[in-house]
Amino acid sequence: MATANKNLSQYDKATIPNAKNFRFGIVVSEWNDNITEGLFQGAFDAILDCGGVKENIVRWNVPGSFELIYGCKKMQQSYDMLDAVIAIGSVIQGETKHFDFVCDGVTQGIKDLNVQSDIPVIFCVLTDNNIQQSIDRSGGKHGNKGSEAAIAAIKMAQLRKDAKF
Repeated sequence: MATANKNLSQYDKATIPNAKNFRFGIVVSEWNDNITEGLFQGAFDAILDCGGVKENIVRWNVPGSFELIYGCKKMQQSYDMLDAVIAIGSVIQGETKHFDFVCDGVTQGIKDLNVQSDIPVIFCVLTDNNIQQSIDRSGGKHGNKGSEAAIAAIKMAQLRKDAKF
């Protein structure tokens, strides 16, 4: 298990760019909201902890994880001043193949957005076998994947800024 010996919430602020001048979009799935709200809070808190400004964070909700793709695409198009977007969702294994289709579709869709747009989209979609794994990764014993996604967003925003000619 990749997170067994890692706390997803830990980061070294000395290695993270200051987020003060960056603008972030966060698209949050309402499905499994007991998990996605924890992920959002982890991302929001980490951005602020790294110097981000509350007014520079835009949040949109979408019904489920599959809709994250459209929400992120529209956010990229609507807010050309954004430096990064974070897609937050939670898909938990059920009794059918639906889990596989949703996970694959969301993964490929977010990958496509990164290839097609200049604004990076960070993948913060938990794909767990059970609810306990999701709880453990959204503020539980393994920390918060939302915090980890926020740090990735800050680093990608800095890369985007540095790569402009």
